[in-house]
Order: sequence, then structure tokens, then C-alpha cells
Amino acid sequence: MTERIASLDWGATPGADDDRRAAPDAPSAARTRIERPLRFRPHHFLCSLGFAGAGYDDNFTVNMEEIVMGLLRAHDGDGVEIEVVAGADAICAPCPNNLGPDCTKSAKVNALDARHAAALALVPGERLSWGAAKARIREQVQPGDLTQLCAGCEWLELGLCEAALAQLHRKT
Repeated sequence: MTERIASLDWGATPGADDDRRAAPDAPSAARTRIERPLRFRPHHFLCSLGFAGAGYDDNFTVNMEEIVMGLLRAHDGDGVEIEVVAGADAICAPCPNNLGPDCTKSAKVNALDARHAAALALVPGERLSWGAAKARIREQVQPGDLTQLCAGCEWLELGLCEAALAQLHRKT
């Protein structure tokens, strides 16, 4: 199964352009575009776990805060349903690198998605709750794994995701 997951095309899929970014002059517009179930590309599961309030720009950060702090870390956040997608998702919507169904950093992002999908056994179209996603992360990703899993991510060196992963493991 790992080979099948790793061989999937983690590029744009039909309908991925539904998550286009908000207008640059309207950071709050991102909030109104979050639909349920949340649509996540594979590497955004760990990004959401480690998010600590910083992003690529104001629009991206506002959107990420709404998703992570407003939904996933809310008292009922473990019940939020997420659909795995192969392409732009709810988090990508206002990213300055997002060009609708494509990304200016697609090679790097698709490689991150392939590694995360294989590690977490995620397939496009799969739906799971945030609580189930965290349980899967806890079971399948160990502290120290992020060096390889997240290779190429500019946020890795900050250690936020590693700290969040370690905290998730302490909760068991």
C-alpha cells in the first residue's frame, strides 16, 4: 500500500481551483471561504499540528489561524471532518504561492505530500476527523521523523512541528 500511495500524483486535481486565495486587500475574506469538510493535502496535517501563528503573509496567517485555532483547536475540534485532496486545499487558498490549482513551489509541495501520504497512509478522497488524524500521526510519526518527512520545508528549522509532535506523543 505504501508504494501505491507514494506513486499517486500529488498535483492538482479537478475541483482544486475551488480554493482560490482571497483578495490580497481582504484578509478576513479567507474566513468566509472555509467549507466543510475541510480539504487538506497530506502535508497540511502536520503543518496544522505545529502551527504557532506565523505564515507566508497576513492573508495566509489569518486563514491558517481560522482553520487551526478557530476549528481544529476549538473544544470540539477533534470532531472536525477533513477530506484528503491531491492539490490546493483550504490552507493553500490565500497562500501567495497558490495559483489556483497550481503552486509556484509545486515540485517541493508535491514531494512533501507524497512523503506525508505514505507516512500517514492517506489517499485522496479519504475522510477522517481531526481527532483520528492526530491519532494516526501519533501512531505513525515519531519525534525525529520530521527531518526526512519534512525535508525542504522552510518551517522545519524553527522546530515548531517537532515540539508539537513531541507534545502529541506525551498526551498518550
